[in-house]
Amino acid sequence: MPPEAGATAVHGRWAAWRGPLAALAAGGLQALSFAPGPLPAWSLPFVQIVALTILAHQVFCAGGARRAAWRGWLFGFALFLVGVYWLTISMHQFGGLPLPLAVAALVLFAAAMGLYAALAAALTALVCGRRGGVAERAPRQVLNAAIWASAWTLCEWLRTTLFTGFPWLNIGYAHAEGMFTGWAPMVGVHGLAWLAAFSSGAIALMARAKDTPHDRAAAAAIALALGGGLLGIAWTHIAWVRSEGAPMIVRLVQTGTPQSQKFDPARFQAVLDKDLRLAGLPPKAPADAPALVVLPETAMPAFQDNIPEAVWERWRAVARGLDAPILMGMPLRRATPEGERLTNGALVVVPADTGRATPDLAWHYDKRHLVPFGEFVPPGFRWFVDAMHIPLGDFDRGAARQPPLQAGSQHFAVDICYEDTFGAEIAASVRPGPSGNSPGVLVNLSNLAWFGNTWALRQHLWIARLRALETGRPMIRATNTGVTAAIDPLGRVRAALDPQSPGVLDVEIQGTQGLTPYVRWGDAPILAWTLACLLLGLWRRGARRATTLP
Repeated sequence: MPPEAGATAVHGRWAAWRGPLAALAAGGLQALSFAPGPLPAWSLPFVQIVALTILAHQVFCAGGARRAAWRGWLFGFALFLVGVYWLTISMHQFGGLPLPLAVAALVLFAAAMGLYAALAAALTALVCGRRGGVAERAPRQVLNAAIWASAWTLCEWLRTTLFTGFPWLNIGYAHAEGMFTGWAPMVGVHGLAWLAAFSSGAIALMARAKDTPHDRAAAAAIALALGGGLLGIAWTHIAWVRSEGAPMIVRLVQTGTPQSQKFDPARFQAVLDKDLRLAGLPPKAPADAPALVVLPETAMPAFQDNIPEAVWERWRAVARGLDAPILMGMPLRRATPEGERLTNGALVVVPADTGRATPDLAWHYDKRHLVPFGEFVPPGFRWFVDAMHIPLGDFDRGAARQPPLQAGSQHFAVDICYEDTFGAEIAASVRPGPSGNSPGVLVNLSNLAWFGNTWALRQHLWIARLRALETGRPMIRATNTGVTAAIDPLGRVRAALDPQSPGVLDVEIQGTQGLTPYVRWGDAPILAWTLACLLLGLWRRGARRATTLP
């Protein structure tokens, strides 16, 4: 074989692998953009756009839906394989699943999640047609970028909705800081995803059209993306909500109990003593006394009616000593006309003696959006759950609308752990209820000790920041191992405890009133916009085909 032929063959093999490898690398890179560490916070939105630009360029150059889907799947597979690697910790270390099986489960999960990116890529290729981003006029280049953004956003929404949803790693969360952040109160995380995807599509089209007569047309999409960023900066100066009620001190307790000890009966007394001590710490000054104490999810790791009266009396003594109610997460069991009901929930211990053996359940919260495999068993997967040994298996779902908790002059909308990843549900929880009360503060109770000291903790904090931005409500988070924090209505972290360490965070909070556009309308506007862009693209594709018929 002549040397030239050998070199050509090597070059051909490399060209065949270059695209798939770039898609895998870009997906892994995007996984780094959802929380700081190892990358600094300021870089996250830029890294996210750069990573998605690599995929967008490959989709526009694919020449067909099948190749585009393959590249999209590789990107999505790498994104979830790297981005939620911490799932193996819960399955192996705490669930007892052998490590090879835990890794295999992660690989299968990442493969399934990659299908959404594959669908977005294939849909873009189909609607844009073979010519992709190469068009003679600027409006067509802008529409191509909009089609890519709409296909990606639609698939992000489907991933949030189908099969109970998995919203983690939505690209909008990379923009909890940055030039698009000001759009969050208007369009929510899916709107941020559209803006980020449009930017990546515009840059990809510009790269494809470089040094051709079409580069000026592609620059129009870049200009619109920059304009969106400038508007986002301007929107941050709009006051969508107003402060209401007197400021109050809330104590957030980070219990710091390792997951290996949390459900160990032999450790119950030691863990209880530590939690009581933390919750009952005296304030630095009388004026700094907390008006509410918040403990994390499953702070009490047993059903409320299994807890001895002596234990409840100790909690009531802490509440009396601080003259403040104590909100804590725990599994709840109670009889209803329909039968026994088991929920992952939260209740309040009040300072006064109610004369009951257990706390009064007149106010309680039942988690409504349950975690598959951890809180309910999806049909056909009982064998998988039986292979693990995770406690607290099958719960009932809470009602979609539940009354807020009132403490002092504030009303609190409570959610538990994974629930705050669903922006539309959190937005619905702060709309005025039948009583006319609109909660002014968001409260999240979490236990991420299942995932060790990993990205999961910081990723969840970044998600919480978006919920504060979308609703215009401050959010307080009490977690077992982190990140316990106070977030203001602009999504800024005002105070936080170091992960993994027991401690308390006494913070002053003041609720807000007023409804942001996102709280009023939810995801409907951005979904209508994405469908309109896709339908316009299909109409353009049909018209272009019609003009080429003989």
